[in-house]
Amino acid sequence: MSGRTGRTVPSPGSARAGGPPRPTLAVVGATGAVGAVMLQILSQHADIWGEIRLIASPRSAGRKLAVRGEQVEVVALTEEAFDGVQVAMFDVPDDIAARWAPIAAAKGVVVVDNSAAFRMDPDVPLVVPEVNAHKVRARPRGIIANPNCTTLSMIVALGALHAEFGLRELVVSSYQAVSGVGRAGIETLRQQLSLVAGTELGTSPGDVRRAVGDNTGPFPEPVALNVVPWAGTPREDGWSSEEMKVRDESRKILGLPRLPIAVTCVRVPVITTHSLTVHARFEDEVTVRKAREILATAPGVVLFDDPAAGEYPTPADVVGTDPTWVGRVRRALDDPTALELFVCGDNLRKGSALNTAQIAELVAAEFR
Repeated sequence: MSGRTGRTVPSPGSARAGGPPRPTLAVVGATGAVGAVMLQILSQHADIWGEIRLIASPRSAGRKLAVRGEQVEVVALTEEAFDGVQVAMFDVPDDIAARWAPIAAAKGVVVVDNSAAFRMDPDVPLVVPEVNAHKVRARPRGIIANPNCTTLSMIVALGALHAEFGLRELVVSSYQAVSGVGRAGIETLRQQLSLVAGTELGTSPGDVRRAVGDNTGPFPEPVALNVVPWAGTPREDGWSSEEMKVRDESRKILGLPRLPIAVTCVRVPVITTHSLTVHARFEDEVTVRKAREILATAPGVVLFDDPAAGEYPTPADVVGTDPTWVGRVRRALDDPTALELFVCGDNLRKGSALNTAQIAELVAAEFR
């Protein structure tokens, strides 16, 4: 049959060669930065889907994007676009998700949403498959939320350590890539780098700002040759929205609603991959040997930790990979119950698109 995507596709829920029904998947926000990574992941993972329908704003309708080795036509976001869809992955702004995710869910679609619109809704599970996959089935609103990219960059490793040691306090500093705010962040950094490259800038107060001028894009300060101790929007008492997301989401994912967490979010001149320093206190005394054993065998984690040989994760090495990379594993000098870690994770893959796809795959298994 000829599908609304403009190519010949199986009927929704159809099977190949008499196999079990395969659900139809919609990718909402397919033309964005994270949407592009979603399509890559769908092409790289086991092909468990029937039709894959690409949905975006009306101005993007008619474009063709590659997925599973085929060119698929993008359709406009309308209620009818969800006809025959079983699962939808959303990567759209919060206000768009808040409006359209319930519409899709009302049509029987299981929505996996990458925005912040539903993360703290008590009737919406916030899922990281390596940590709390069992929460996927408890979705009274028909919506499953995907955590913030900064939270996801560390939570798989922390979840594994918590399961063994029992987490009781967390202090985190993030070093967040500019792609965390989308294409505008990437374009802004590249433009600023072109302005400062080959100069002596960065040696006098204000010289970088003068060179950049008003070209700070989505950031309050220049990000080239600089770090910016702010990410997100203002919240009470000087905290930012990004910092509160890490705190609130970590508590919900780990099932620790009163866990003390302090977070400072910093934007750095890196295109993609967030990094974090983590100070984690546990219920009892910990050892580096046991922590390393846990991290080395935890699903979705790579332990890369030999500083004497120059081995520790950096964004330049981690970008484009799926796992959470962990290095600099140390026991705190003054607290035998605490560990110090350095963590890196690609914020567009595990931090956004990959985790969304993994959740959708868990839901797809229900249709087999």
